[in-house]
Amino acid sequence: MLRFTPILLALMYGWLMFRMSAWRTARELDERSTELADPTLVPLIRKMAQALDLPRIRVHIYEIDPVNGLAAPDGRIFITRGFYNRYRAGEVSAEELSSVIAHELGHVALGHSRRRMIDFSGQNALRTAMAMVLNRFLPGIGPLLAGFATTLLAARLSRGDEYEADAYAAALLTKSGIGTAPQKSLFHKLEDLTKTKGGTTPAWLLSHPKTAQRIKAIEDLERKWGTIAP
Repeated sequence: MLRFTPILLALMYGWLMFRMSAWRTARELDERSTELADPTLVPLIRKMAQALDLPRIRVHIYEIDPVNGLAAPDGRIFITRGFYNRYRAGEVSAEELSSVIAHELGHVALGHSRRRMIDFSGQNALRTAMAMVLNRFLPGIGPLLAGFATTLLAARLSRGDEYEADAYAAALLTKSGIGTAPQKSLFHKLEDLTKTKGGTTPAWLLSHPKTAQRIKAIEDLERKWGTIAP
C-alpha cells in the first residue's frame, strides 16, 4: 500500500488543483470582463451564430494587455483588451478578429476548454507523482526529468487542440460567408502581435503549431472542400 501512496497523493492534489483553478478562473473573468458591443464586429458574430443555428454568441472583452483570445471552461468566449486595441488601431481587421472568435468557439464545441483545465490538473498530479518516484533513484535530477516529460506532453496535447480548433473555425468562417482568408492572414501577423517568435525552438516543444503548418492544414481543407481562398 505504501508504494502507491505518492500516486494517491498526486491524484488528490490534481483534483484539488482542478477545483481551485476552475473557481479562480471563473472569478477572475467575472470581475475583469465586459460584453463586446462593437458595431462592426457584432454583425460578423451574428453571421456565425446564424451558421450555427444559435440565437446569439456572447463575446466578452477581458481587461488584460496581452494579445490573446480564450474560451473559458464554462463556454464563454473572450478577447483580451490588448487584442481589441490592436483591432481599433487598424492592425487587425474585423474579419481577422472574427476568426479568433471562431477559433475559440471551436475549443468550446470540441470540449478543449474543460479538458485543458482537467489536463492541467492531471499534468500537475503526474509531475508530482513522477518527481516523487524518480527522486528516489535520481535525487535532485528526478524532479527536473518529471517536469520536462510533462511539459512535452502538455505541448503535444495543446498542438493537437489548436489544429482541431483551426479546422472548426475554417468550416464556420466558410459557412458564415466570412471565408478563411482572414484566418490565414492573421496567422502571419500573430508572431509580431504577440512578440513570441518561435525562433529555433523545435516545433514539438511549442504549445502552438508553426504558422506555415497551420496555414497548410487550412489550405488542405480548402482543397478538400473546393473552396480555395485568395
